[in-house]
Amino acid sequence: MTSVPPLPAMSANACIALLLDGPMQSWGFASRFTRRTTALHPTRSGIFGIIAAASGIDKHGENESALVARFAPIRVTVVTLPRQDYRGKDRLMQRLDDYHTVTGIRRASGKVEDDATVLTHRHYLLDARFGVLLEGDTSLLAEIEEALTNPKWGIWFGRKCCLPATPVLAAKRSAPAEAWCTLLKKTGYPSEERLEHFDHVLEVAAGESGAEPLEDMPVGYGQPIGERHTSRWISRIPKER
Repeated sequence: MTSVPPLPAMSANACIALLLDGPMQSWGFASRFTRRTTALHPTRSGIFGIIAAASGIDKHGENESALVARFAPIRVTVVTLPRQDYRGKDRLMQRLDDYHTVTGIRRASGKVEDDATVLTHRHYLLDARFGVLLEGDTSLLAEIEEALTNPKWGIWFGRKCCLPATPVLAAKRSAPAEAWCTLLKKTGYPSEERLEHFDHVLEVAAGESGAEPLEDMPVGYGQPIGERHTSRWISRIPKER
């Protein structure tokens, strides 16, 4: 195997890699009422929502928040892995604005009007493909592996219409460099490619240069609106030109 430099700031017990590849994806992070936007990369809430569904965690269960909290120490790195066209050029990710009517809505006041109908806008990503590196305790990663291999409930990329085109689990527990190498091979890239050659999102400390908050750390998917997430700090790093 080609020697691959270790990924930056990654020193947990083990690493697994996910491949989020589908014709449509939608990663909401500030989506309420009639306009449902999407981030340009998978959110932590969306990633662990997939894992929670695959694990059979009931969002209405009494211990749901405790089960979700077990995932909090896992470190997440998201990498954009664009497909390439016949010329070897990266295929550009696109955003689709879909609109349709919805009946039975919640107003800003919190009141639910069962007979009200409104026009809504929902955003999706097209031609998007992402790799996700999860680092943490080996035994917990083993549980995630098993869940993604034999999911108890259906999984999708943000919304039920956004189905995976390939198996989500791309690399089983290994050293970070080995998981990265496996992910590259499964997406058609040379195994010697470095993380810096791709747009990626790192989890960082609040005081780091370039750090920005994102309200996507899941607390409990069954919690009341406004209490389901808390903030984490990320750094969006563009690929080296």
